[in-house]
Amino acid sequence: MKITKVRPILTAPDGIALVIVKVETDQDGLYGVGCATFTQRPTLVAKAVEEYLDPLLQGRDPANIEDLWHMMYVNSYWRNGPVLNNAISGVDQALWDIKGKIANMPVYDLLGGKTREAAMVYRHADGREPQEVLENVIKYQEEGYLAVRCQMGGYGGRVKDITAATAVPSKDAPQATHRMKGLDRADSAFPGAYYDADAYARSIPPLFDHIRSKIGFDLFLLHDIHERIAPIDAIRMAKELEQYRLFFLEDPLAPDQIEWFRRLRQQSATPIAMGELHNNPLEWRPLIVEQLIDFVRAHISQLGGLTPARKMAALCENFGVRTAWHGPGDTSPVGHAVNLHLDLACHNFGIQEVINFSDAIYEVFPGTPTLANGYLWANDQPGLGIDIDEAAAAKYPIEIKPIGWTQSRWPDGTIWTP
Repeated sequence: MKITKVRPILTAPDGIALVIVKVETDQDGLYGVGCATFTQRPTLVAKAVEEYLDPLLQGRDPANIEDLWHMMYVNSYWRNGPVLNNAISGVDQALWDIKGKIANMPVYDLLGGKTREAAMVYRHADGREPQEVLENVIKYQEEGYLAVRCQMGGYGGRVKDITAATAVPSKDAPQATHRMKGLDRADSAFPGAYYDADAYARSIPPLFDHIRSKIGFDLFLLHDIHERIAPIDAIRMAKELEQYRLFFLEDPLAPDQIEWFRRLRQQSATPIAMGELHNNPLEWRPLIVEQLIDFVRAHISQLGGLTPARKMAALCENFGVRTAWHGPGDTSPVGHAVNLHLDLACHNFGIQEVINFSDAIYEVFPGTPTLANGYLWANDQPGLGIDIDEAAAAKYPIEIKPIGWTQSRWPDGTIWTP
């Protein structure tokens, strides 16, 4: 058996650019699909697949997943970047899909079989003020969900988009356009998504006080800081939130702030989840080995696929860290299927982030996992159990434009982590 073609498929059924890799073989009708979605740079990933991985892999045996992964990883000499990691991931996941189809087994069976029937998920509740958030939390609770992530005004609180200044101040009114007005400013030499980190940090403990006072403690609650505040403020928030028993507090610090994780652990018992930005093992290894986090939140395609993710999960198990793979809208349904196969097979599974799969998603991706009663369910088909309808995918082209939400700024214009 040989690989005959490796190609990317770009589609956006929900308006989010997704990248799928299809690995074709010389066996009639046998192919695999994988997720390579780097939604901020999708065409770069597609080029990496087309111009480098396809010629590298043609003629090779798709059964040798471990060897092919390492070859792809070192072939560019420089490594651990998001573009190439995603390209490698798409191929890697597709190879596991092929192997499962050949064995006539779901991928979770190749990984040792199920350790649970389905994966508990959490949903995302937002609102402009605490009561609106509470109402959205209750809606999910009534639908049978067991866990809800609570935000207020998005990541970092209320965000105001500020455009670039166009007017030129006169010498008689030099402050007309350049006088800083914080969040009320209409234009700026530093355009972006402005938010008030201090106001956000102060608003979250009262938010959870309001929610817990109304629904009690039977529902798991989560919150995502998204690295939007200074490290010391993240520690202060984690301490204040202890009394509300969060399932976890997500991304309180950036990947390059490992020393601050040590200080956070010393001062707070709030469970910590971290990892969606990780590309390099040196970023996550100390957090796991030193037990500085409780849940690993890695985006599997950023790591390079299922092959490194299953090894990460095994490392986590040895140190009492549970998995909570990243699963937002910029994880493709194929990526959600990969998450689910690991969720079912890994004993140290914690919880799974998931989106509402739209009709367009099910149209483009037949076999997309099913949401029911607060859990995500696999369909038990061979391989990953999911496919892509290329004719349907072509109806939803991607759109390339500058990314706005990653241009996050504090009131004085300082760029901050998104």
